[in-house]
Amino acid sequence: MSETFEYKTISQSITDALVKIKGSKFFGLIYPVINEEDIKKFLLQTREMYPQATHYCYAYRLGVSGENYRVNDDGEPSGTAGLPIYHQLLSFELTNVLLISVRYFGGTKLGVGGLIKAYKESALFTIEQSDIIIKELSEIYELTFDYNHQSAVMTLLKKMNLDILNFNFSENCELSIEIPLKRKTEFYEKFDSLFAQNFVTQKKVP
Repeated sequence: MSETFEYKTISQSITDALVKIKGSKFFGLIYPVINEEDIKKFLLQTREMYPQATHYCYAYRLGVSGENYRVNDDGEPSGTAGLPIYHQLLSFELTNVLLISVRYFGGTKLGVGGLIKAYKESALFTIEQSDIIIKELSEIYELTFDYNHQSAVMTLLKKMNLDILNFNFSENCELSIEIPLKRKTEFYEKFDSLFAQNFVTQKKVP
């Protein structure tokens, strides 16, 4: 099995993708998330945005392969809301995403089949309004070295076109850099001699 270096997600939130079905209104909301704390925050925010809604149904996927996921029907018949929403995330191969469909009941019952279709349509429409992007997996490291090796380090970083996130030049030089996982081997090869001679030390940032 090949190693995964990237995943599909969305670039920004959408909070008002409206679909009307037989009197009921379904507001679709989609958020980029990285952990369950984000999800709790956005679920609370959604209830504050739509305080009089009948149901707040959702699904999310977290992790590079979407290995952490959950669906919630929020009072709708089991399997009629959360799963149709989740299946749209699967269909578009999206992860690190929370997708919510907020329903305002319009007076006409849709039945099990009608609900499944409605929540699927709401989720699909919301995703179609989104900006789907591919994100590279990366890791952040801190490099520490003395001023004598500043030129060598900066030259290598420039050649690799790596992003410097932070820098602190005081007693020693300290840099925080972001390394795409697919270029990690190349990075170690380039810096091998400097690491081997302890001219540069590094630590991974959690």
